[in-house]
Amino acid sequence: MGAGGVDGWWWWTLSAAALASWLLDLLVRLVWRPRAVARRLRAQGVRGPPYRFFHGSLGEVRRLRAAGAGVTLDVNDHDFTPIAQPHFREWIPRYGRMFVSWFGPTPDVCVADLAVARQVLADRTGLFPKHRMNANLLRLLGEGLVLANGDDWHRHKKVVHPAFNTDKLKMMTATMAECARSMVSGWEARLAKQGKEGMVIELSGQFEELTADVISHTAFGSSYREGKQVFEALKELQVITFSTLFNVQIPGSRYLPTKQNRRVWKLDKEVRSTLMRIIRTRLAAKGKAGYGHDLLGLMLEACAPERDGDPKLLSMDEIVDECKTFFFAGQETTSHLLTWAMFLLSTHPEWQDRLREEVLRECGGRDGLHRTPTHDMLNKLKQASLGRSQHFIVFFVNLFLLETLRLYSPLAQFRRWTRSPVQLGGITVPQDALLTIPIAMIHRDKEVWGDDAGEFNPLRFDIVNGGAKHLSALLAFSMGPRACIGQNFAMVEAKAAVAAILQRFRLTLSPEYVHAPTDMITLRPKYGLPMIVSHIEE
Repeated sequence: MGAGGVDGWWWWTLSAAALASWLLDLLVRLVWRPRAVARRLRAQGVRGPPYRFFHGSLGEVRRLRAAGAGVTLDVNDHDFTPIAQPHFREWIPRYGRMFVSWFGPTPDVCVADLAVARQVLADRTGLFPKHRMNANLLRLLGEGLVLANGDDWHRHKKVVHPAFNTDKLKMMTATMAECARSMVSGWEARLAKQGKEGMVIELSGQFEELTADVISHTAFGSSYREGKQVFEALKELQVITFSTLFNVQIPGSRYLPTKQNRRVWKLDKEVRSTLMRIIRTRLAAKGKAGYGHDLLGLMLEACAPERDGDPKLLSMDEIVDECKTFFFAGQETTSHLLTWAMFLLSTHPEWQDRLREEVLRECGGRDGLHRTPTHDMLNKLKQASLGRSQHFIVFFVNLFLLETLRLYSPLAQFRRWTRSPVQLGGITVPQDALLTIPIAMIHRDKEVWGDDAGEFNPLRFDIVNGGAKHLSALLAFSMGPRACIGQNFAMVEAKAAVAAILQRFRLTLSPEYVHAPTDMITLRPKYGLPMIVSHIEE
């Protein structure tokens, strides 16, 4: 046999060996491991829908979601799980609060038991890092504080946390109130121009612009107009990301020049270039006081330490990622909180009257003096006793917003990952398993909330009358060390907007409204929120 024949034989032998190794690895990942994991969990009493080759349970999830896509609800029905989480609604009664389904070949353990969910969320050891499997989600949110893990998360938190302390929040409140007042002034101008007592306004879009304006001003020192390109690109990225959430992510597929990937790359490039333009403007404007005291200013200070040799806490790429995180997360969740709060105010007029009376008492209105709410005005009476305080605005608005968050949490679920085998609720969960915490299901659990779990009742959060246990069961902002760093920011912003609206307007749900809450990463009204807005009687 010649030298060429020997070389050819070795090449074919190595190629065959490599192919056999790849096929064996594929067989282990797609067949043997899922069956072995299912068998071990079944021995512990953990059941679930059967594993299907390659797709796992995703085909069934997509089928159930498609069946729920056409469902509409009565406006007094707050259980949107048949639309947004039909698989949990079907599988939890069948298999229990902890069951296993399959995200492709990866075991996905549902944690619908509140005590076990608390164990996961309260962990400080790093056993349950954030889930980062979806490449488009990483582009949407950036690898900032929300998705960072381990030492990276601690480093990001060290920089970002001071931007949301009480003193900073007090300064931000005036900006929030001014943005809200500008929005309602626009409504007044439209009413005056039309010469009507009331008009229909699509509120969900209004709140998207309001919260975008607030996060632009308070975190980045710019206006919604300057950040508009970022918000529009992120909205399109959100739609693309959601379309891939129930698909198996094939390794390396994000690098293929498909039509969708090319669009994602273009949008990501637009976002990054716009953010870099905002950053360069701030760098050029640096004065004696540094880069400013908002979020962007604090991050730039961390990126450029005063003393040579000091380590940089954040790189420029990490600052851009953190900006993406707060442009999206800081705007999206509060926008939907306000949308659902207005929906509930319109369908519960007795609460609208109650909140308005308190707003007018605290902030003026009937005497023509619309005082702008301050941070202290909105926050100092948070734990006031029902009916015993001269000021009620924070107490009642706070209860109302908490119940809104329970029934219509902006995020319907959280996902974590198991770094190693771990005991949860008496069950050994394997390494590299997904953990899904279905917030919407837990927030409707009658064993946690009582027989009225499906009903609207803000007084369930009255701490004076035993509401503390319910407050600790609310997972809308998560809990533990990874709880949302901006939750106080969101609540103050929402209170400022509610106060500005109720000072001037009465809300009545438009007959055009169709009640179909849908999950697009965040929970939103599928067909918008058309609302009849009219002046309150003087």
